[in-house]
Amino acid sequence: MKSYNQPRRDARQQIIEAARELQMMVVPEGGSNFGYNMTHVLDGHTGLEHNVPVAPLYDDALTLMSSSRSGYTPTLIVNYGGMSGEYWWYQHDEVWKNARLRRFTPDAVLDSRARRRQMAADDDYQYLDVSKSVTAFQQKGGKVQLGAHGQLHGQGAHWELWMLQQGGMTNHEALKAATINGAQYLGLDGDIGSVAAGKLADLLVLDRNPLQNIRNSTAIRYVLVNGRLFDAETMAQLGNHPAPAPRATWKVGGITAAQAESDVHGRPLPPE
Repeated sequence: MKSYNQPRRDARQQIIEAARELQMMVVPEGGSNFGYNMTHVLDGHTGLEHNVPVAPLYDDALTLMSSSRSGYTPTLIVNYGGMSGEYWWYQHDEVWKNARLRRFTPDAVLDSRARRRQMAADDDYQYLDVSKSVTAFQQKGGKVQLGAHGQLHGQGAHWELWMLQQGGMTNHEALKAATINGAQYLGLDGDIGSVAAGKLADLLVLDRNPLQNIRNSTAIRYVLVNGRLFDAETMAQLGNHPAPAPRATWKVGGITAAQAESDVHGRPLPPE
């Protein structure tokens, strides 16, 4: 259950008490409010969704957060309290030239952000300081999970992974945040999150090793989902159940950016 920006602490505590009776997890959103975040931890929420907006964090906050056993999903791609990580990548990479991303993303969606880029000095991007505090939280024994917020499907999760590493995590630690940590956080680690006998066979097969360079995480050759093998370049199905690549309906004819967003996110357009 998500306790979304409930301003009254007693109401949040009532939600947690009800959830405990129903054996449900409760995750809050702090809405860029440091005081909310600290009381979320004190009151026993399962974790923090979105980052604590203050950076750096000092030993008092880090000790409180890590001792609580609450998880932490910083979501640096949107980043409360300063400039977002998403725009760092638009600034430092020609994202609109990514052929694979372009295959699966309507031009109107990608170009509207990627071609006309926000520019700023690197030290203006506060998410870098937040990422360092996330690493400090982990070094205190806290558990970090990766959350990419759906900002840019197919790429955002990789950016989030790379931003965790920018803050000081090793490549292996960042990859754990993207896999087993999230599974444990959701109580699903018996089925997903690592390669082990008896778990679901959902796998990515890569051409290059992300332990050597974290940005190799995008070098995906195959995707295995529910025992079905797909070519990651086209999403054509391979193996015992071959099927052609899906047709990108938005590539047929000119459509508006709003229509493209509707296609990508599955949301109906508002009536005219």
